[in-house]
Amino acid sequence: MSEHERELAEAQREHWQQTYGEHPGMYGEEPSEPAVHAAAVFRAAGAREVLELGAGHGRDALFFAREGFTVLATDFSPVGLEQLCGTAHAQGVAERVTTQVQDVREPLPFPDASVDAVFAHMLLCMALSTQEIHALVAEVRRVLRPGGAFVYTVRHTGDAHYQAGTGHGDDIWEHGGFAVHFFPRALVDHLAEGWILQEVHAFEEGGLPRQLWRVTQTVPR
Repeated sequence: MSEHERELAEAQREHWQQTYGEHPGMYGEEPSEPAVHAAAVFRAAGAREVLELGAGHGRDALFFAREGFTVLATDFSPVGLEQLCGTAHAQGVAERVTTQVQDVREPLPFPDASVDAVFAHMLLCMALSTQEIHALVAEVRRVLRPGGAFVYTVRHTGDAHYQAGTGHGDDIWEHGGFAVHFFPRALVDHLAEGWILQEVHAFEEGGLPRQLWRVTQTVPR
């Protein structure tokens, strides 16, 4: 990691910590549309446990728990995970939810082929270099069991904020304090090499609106 990448990563960590601290439950309690889709995919694949990367304050992790899955929620923000734990207790699903502080730039702390399903909503399009994204997806591939599903979402180069704000290179643009790696379609295809790519679904979310892809890919059995 270059010095600039390291500084950007640390600045983004501090920005998210502050954002979650100032706006508890900033995304509300309703699950995202991709999480609802993912729950159906995971259930059809026979998954019992879900690893969520970048869980934030947990609207999707808590939804998975309410749906009956055992959930391990990870994020690089302890503040978001503290909010998640509090809400899990309030919703009566604390026994199905475990949290862990995890920077996805580091290897995932799980054995090979030990995880049923992985979910990541707008995590891969954070301030991660293309090299770091490839390393993360390789780690997801390593920890997933054969037949395991990975559902992730990313903002893409058709988004209105692409090439707006401060450019950091590698298709990373910072707007309003948040740095985003906007995905070209070729990157999605590269990340699916060695997987079964089941779907790349275009959708919109939030203000602007943001333009995203929801990607579903599975480990061959």
